[in-house]
Amino acid sequence: MKNDPAIIEEILRTAKTVAVPGMSDKPARASYNIGRYLAANGYRVLPVNPAIKEVLGMTSYPDLDAAQAAAREQTGKGIDLVDVFRASEFVPAIVDDMIRLGIPYLWLQDGVINDEAVARAQAAGVKCVQDDCVFREHAARPELHPGH
Repeated sequence: MKNDPAIIEEILRTAKTVAVPGMSDKPARASYNIGRYLAANGYRVLPVNPAIKEVLGMTSYPDLDAAQAAAREQTGKGIDLVDVFRASEFVPAIVDDMIRLGIPYLWLQDGVINDEAVARAQAAGVKCVQDDCVFREHAARPELHPGH
């Protein structure tokens, strides 16, 4: 699957609340640094990792259901984007949750590829990016940075 640049642009411009399955509390991990970057660039970040209680002062949720409930409580709206830092075999279950919860955008980070799950998400109306880095794409668009 080739990612659609228009969908990448739409996600980066319109998504405000981002759930991050697989976000780590270890500073050496990409998920930690990218979660921190998103939070510093105006996104509301909801770490999703049942193994940790919090990361970077943000509450970590055990699953997307709990993160979605928190997002609704905090913003009156739900999660806009699920940015996945999990192994590819975990993507189908994440897609099932997203479809059930009505989350509109899915982003699979570098190396996270599951064509079948992405096709299912797209068939349900979810706009998807696969095997790409949200940090790299956002950083390449200075007009999206706060204060620009």
